Amino acid sequence: MMKGNPLRSLFVVIFFVLTCGCLGVVVGQRTADRSETELRENLQQFSQVYSLVEENYADPVDPSKAIYNGAIPGMLHVLDPHSNFFDMKTYSSFREEEQGKYQGVGMVISPRNDKIIVVAPFSGSPAYRAGIRPGDVILAVDGKAVNNMDSTQVSDMLRGPKGTQVIITIAREGSDHTMEFRVIRDEIPRNSVDLAFEVAPGIGYIHLNGFHETTTREVTDALARFGEIKGLIFDLRGNPGGLLNQAVGVADKFLSKGAVVVSQRGRAQPTQTFYARHGNEGKDYPLVILVDRGTASAAEIVAGAVQDHDRGLVVGETSFGKGLVQSVFTLSDSTGLALTTARYYTPSGRLIQRDYSGVSMLDYYYNRGTQPVDKKDVKLTDGGRTVYGGGGITPDQKVENPKLDHFQEAVLTHYAFFNFAKHYLLNRHITKDFVANDEVMQDFRSYLTSQKIAFNEADLQHDLDWAKAGIKGELFTAEFGQEEGFKARAQSDPLIQKALGLLPEAQKIAENARKVMAQKTGTGGNP
Repeated sequence: MMKGNPLRSLFVVIFFVLTCGCLGVVVGQRTADRSETELRENLQQFSQVYSLVEENYADPVDPSKAIYNGAIPGMLHVLDPHSNFFDMKTYSSFREEEQGKYQGVGMVISPRNDKIIVVAPFSGSPAYRAGIRPGDVILAVDGKAVNNMDSTQVSDMLRGPKGTQVIITIAREGSDHTMEFRVIRDEIPRNSVDLAFEVAPGIGYIHLNGFHETTTREVTDALARFGEIKGLIFDLRGNPGGLLNQAVGVADKFLSKGAVVVSQRGRAQPTQTFYARHGNEGKDYPLVILVDRGTASAAEIVAGAVQDHDRGLVVGETSFGKGLVQSVFTLSDSTGLALTTARYYTPSGRLIQRDYSGVSMLDYYYNRGTQPVDKKDVKLTDGGRTVYGGGGITPDQKVENPKLDHFQEAVLTHYAFFNFAKHYLLNRHITKDFVANDEVMQDFRSYLTSQKIAFNEADLQHDLDWAKAGIKGELFTAEFGQEEGFKARAQSDPLIQKALGLLPEAQKIAENARKVMAQKTGTGGNP
């Protein structure tokens, strides 16, 4: 039997007790009706359990692992799905995500067929300037082979302080020898607005991938570049959220000055209500917000505010339903704690958070199915439309993401579009007027056959538009950069095309709401 270190045990237990003492919210939630004596007894019992584990476990016990990866996360996961503990590495990544920038080479990588593949370098990044291309296979970083590594490990090796050099060894299809790229790391912005362009004459389109410290400014700049527009499609699909103040700032761009954006209510703090401080300055162009199951948190705040004020139409799938407020506490050793301290409510007063009681973490995040709304949480929009709370943001126009058929699954599973783009561009270039014509599609058929990807002509004809869009998107990414690839995909996106047709309806509900509110306030019926 290996004897534990009693001083180390004492340190760990003291750390745990102090941590619990600092987190009055957590202890308060668990022991609101318990006496201090009972609390001390619980902590003493934990100390005894840990001492027994340390002294008798078959292998030496790492106290940091026991506390950081065990006791604290276990305590938090009992409370709710979103309270979380960050070790040094994850806390650093969390802060980078908030700030919207990091230091590295600037490219997206992914594991494919047991290799680490460059999906796309960011336009203008060190990797882009060095000549690294989509489809390049990373063999080594600074002479260290990356086989048997995952993409996170390789990504960590590619990151580093601005101005330092990293040598990336690449294998490229069509080249008989490996290639070495000496890349000087730089600060890489993680732009929240990854796409902004006119999707139709006078109609702006913005895709927002998160809410970071620069998000409001990025949206402001994108709208300014559009100038006077006749409508806007604001795409929040796949947006996991982020900073509350940035959600308020973005919603401010669409709402009237003084309009409520969101409120938060918690046990240990007074209710806070956030308002549009500047307003949209009378720019009441029709607005459609796109959402899906991946739209969460801050993104749901924006969608909910637009919907409650009838400022625009929300289209797509019911959003994720993440309406718990996390306050981030910095702890010792550069670790952090994201602790739920309140709940978000939309301007009409409905709760965004969906029910998580009796649900496993796996089901909560990945197998949630269709979430019923809370029929008791009934509210009205400014124009008098009925909306429900408790299950995310239910769209005004539901458009479910279509399920993939067997041919589409086979193409995506084998990364056929991505790999075909590499193959197609080996000895040729394309221009921006490229279309996937009959000749291109015949090349694609031949490629599928060469790769033994099973299909028949009926499959291809049924999914012809989908296949042409996928081919064009990957070719544009490879030839012109990631932004042009995004743009090519957006122009053929069926939900975006549907949103274009719904802009007149969005304008009608906004005009009706303005009339209703004007009558309520006695300012007349004109907007």
